[in-house]
Amino acid sequence: MHLRDLTQFLKELSENNNRPWFIMNKPRYDILREEFLQVVTELIVELGKFDPAVKFCNPKKAMFRINRDVRFANDKSPYKTRFSAAIAPNDVRRPSQAGGPTYYMQIDGNGQVLFGAGEYMPPPPRLRALRRHLVDEAAGFSKVIKNKRLRATFGDIQNEGKLQRPPKGFDADAEHIEYIKLKSFFVWTEVDLPLNQPEKLVPLIAGGMKDAFPLVSWMREAVEEEVVEE
Repeated sequence: MHLRDLTQFLKELSENNNRPWFIMNKPRYDILREEFLQVVTELIVELGKFDPAVKFCNPKKAMFRINRDVRFANDKSPYKTRFSAAIAPNDVRRPSQAGGPTYYMQIDGNGQVLFGAGEYMPPPPRLRALRRHLVDEAAGFSKVIKNKRLRATFGDIQNEGKLQRPPKGFDADAEHIEYIKLKSFFVWTEVDLPLNQPEKLVPLIAGGMKDAFPLVSWMREAVEEEVVEE
């Protein structure tokens, strides 16, 4: 992929986030989107080598649209200033559709690539399942968060939106209580794009996501309780 062209386009878009500019530059966007599709396609192949659950994902369904949903947003800018994709089993990438961890990556106009894995703000039933799994499989989780490669690449699980107090139904003295307070279970990192060596982009992202696979595997074991209607 022509990474310098992509970052230049995204930088210009951030400075001219309006429909007339985008229409004039649509041919540039179309070329870059096709190149990004190839990146996502190659990434899925690499992920499938260590995670068969995503081996047959559709790269077109993994890619996010560049158009923003501005219906309820204060910022009415019509376009996202990044190229992004989310890869998950059965092409399900949104928490509202179904629970389960997702691999995510995005490229911005500042020459950065962000990638990670997990579940960002999952819906209440899924979040309860993850928290219960933390209690029931505390030893397994301890092993995951101590994984040297996971920590070297991502550090700790992100704590955005963390509760101040234990959620209802969970003991304050429970092992891993600080993780039980989390509203998301997601690891991510941001690094410089290999602008001069674009062939290294997919191996870079795939290698990092492989380091997150122990967490992904552990999270997939969390099963939501079935709701029985009376």
